[in-house]
Amino acid sequence: MSFATINSRALLGVEAVEVKVETHLSNGLPSFAIVGLSEKAVKESKERVRSAIINSGLEFPDRRITVNLAPADMPKHGGRYDFAIALSILSASGQLRSEPPQNSEILGELALDGSMRRVHGAIPALIAAQAAKRKIYLPAANANDLILVGYEQGRCVESLLQYVDHLLNTTALRAVGDLLSRSTVAPKPPPRIPILIQGQAVAKRAVEVAAAGGHNLLMIGPPGSGKTLLANSLIGLLPQMSNGEALEVAAINSVANLTLEATAWRNRPIRTPHHSATSVALVGGGSKPSPGEISLAHRGVLFLDELTEFKAGVLDALREPLESGEITLSRANYRLKFPAKFQLLAAMNPCPCGYAGDVRHECRCPPVKIERYLGKLSGPLLDRLDLFIEVPGLSPSELLAQKPDSVDFDAARARIENCRKLQFQRSGKLNSELDTSELEQYCLLGSGLRKVLARTMEKLGMSARATLRVMKMARTIADLQGNHKIRENDLLEAIGYRKCQLNRSLLR
Repeated sequence: MSFATINSRALLGVEAVEVKVETHLSNGLPSFAIVGLSEKAVKESKERVRSAIINSGLEFPDRRITVNLAPADMPKHGGRYDFAIALSILSASGQLRSEPPQNSEILGELALDGSMRRVHGAIPALIAAQAAKRKIYLPAANANDLILVGYEQGRCVESLLQYVDHLLNTTALRAVGDLLSRSTVAPKPPPRIPILIQGQAVAKRAVEVAAAGGHNLLMIGPPGSGKTLLANSLIGLLPQMSNGEALEVAAINSVANLTLEATAWRNRPIRTPHHSATSVALVGGGSKPSPGEISLAHRGVLFLDELTEFKAGVLDALREPLESGEITLSRANYRLKFPAKFQLLAAMNPCPCGYAGDVRHECRCPPVKIERYLGKLSGPLLDRLDLFIEVPGLSPSELLAQKPDSVDFDAARARIENCRKLQFQRSGKLNSELDTSELEQYCLLGSGLRKVLARTMEKLGMSARATLRVMKMARTIADLQGNHKIRENDLLEAIGYRKCQLNRSLLR
């Protein structure tokens, strides 16, 4: 036999696309060619595969070897095809009495001694193999990925020689049942951050509403007013992810070559990029496209502190993902999609010096400078945020006169979890994710409330998008209160969270 085909997987965004490794041995001068739109790291696998086969005590064919990675029009990156290429050569040269099964997939990078090295993006490949009902073989270094997915037909391989022995002598390979299951690992709960903040009753309430409905929140206030503490409180109030959501997050981390601990399997991701981050770092991309901060925050929180210190172009790159929940990266030969359903949490000062409206300090900024400072945030970006709250600084007498009023953390978290369960039972998604057609069904307003909202729209100059976001917030507030229908108080509270953005004079 001089021809063999092995199934493998390529990464295209967060999708694992099937790749067939086809090998043909022919007569002629000895050579080794890899075709199929392979980049440099794939072409270098020729030397890794040759050395791995020889150092494993096997014979490298002294013939003309042609390896094709199909489909040929899809770019191939990295050393993830080494294992499949080596097996296809051994199979085509007749060194394997038992051929690799056609309903299996091979993934792994080879060291020069024939041992297996970890590959990134194994979780999407495991999920794809599970969907195709195929057995998959991957390096033992990826055992943690196999544990997280829990696919029973996955097998861990330590070396090329071990797999050859498995084929020739039917020796057993480690399966997920032989490994530590994630269900047996004691889960690490998300951080429990007590809400110990002086005053700021409105801000605390807004944090609870934002956490309950997955709404985007912007906090505006002077330094030391408690914005960061409020942000940490919101993060601690979020319930854990479902298994499906956790798999989505694990797949993104695997593509980004980040390690995900089994003990933190269901904890929501929290990303806090520095304000010097570039647009590529935030939304993803690069010469070898990889997920950015917004994708790494999928199903979790993206916290942008000192929002106005980010470059305007970087912030405007968030507009489409905030609306669609994904980011599309276009290249000459292909297009990639990364999921980006994140909750945006942002904090900023009201002016360059930070003390506009602060009773403790006098603002030194002229109006023109303040206007330029606030102008860094474009109208379309602000329109995609839900809640705008002022976090004023407290005077020394207020700080000394009051004791920290502790909010019952467990009670607040239980309210938020129950509210989210209600939303998923009703529509299958959070209120913040409802589309226009679903608003009429789940956020129905009576004729009286419609008139109130219409007057508010006209008076405050609210856009259509802002109006829809107010309706979603009103639905969340009603759910927190246990109201089946949206009441006037629910709607008025939701409108109140938009006034700060709509009247910038409040920021000065």
